[in-house]
Amino acid sequence: MKKILYFAALLFCVGLTSCEKEDIGGTATEAMAGHWYVTVDAADESGNVVPGLEDPFSLGRIHMITNNTAANNPNEMVVNDLGNFWEFKVKVNCDQKALTFQTNTSENNNLWAGYEDINVTISGGKILPKAGRQNNGSPADSIVFYVSFSDDGYPAAYGYKNYRVSGIRYSGLKEND
Repeated sequence: MKKILYFAALLFCVGLTSCEKEDIGGTATEAMAGHWYVTVDAADESGNVVPGLEDPFSLGRIHMITNNTAANNPNEMVVNDLGNFWEFKVKVNCDQKALTFQTNTSENNNLWAGYEDINVTISGGKILPKAGRQNNGSPADSIVFYVSFSDDGYPAAYGYKNYRVSGIRYSGLKEND
């Protein structure tokens, strides 16, 4: 019986010492990745919202995401409108220290299924820590970027350059939805 108790105590001690907490860590683009509530406005050559063309498609506030790529490279991430605006999902170059991002290709780069033949251009992208406000008044990270599409005839027809997408990071709190 002593051998059994000794063996059980030994197994118990080995079991306790082998249970180490593993540090999982985050992704390479953790500071820039997230869920966002944004609005889309028509912008002129200077990046200003064109009066009368605020929210030109009456979308209101939409949900989009930024996330790391499968390669988990700190110099690139994905910007995805989740089909809530133009149905785009595009890989962008990013600078983690400056919290900036943009596309740098002139080839068709839309990863959204069925829309691969459309070129999406993102410029002036930046994330501004605590520069926005949630509905409850708490500070929130802010995002802003300019986007244009190779298949979009609206800018030429209505006299603007591209779309200004801006908003705040999703907090996860119902009071801020």
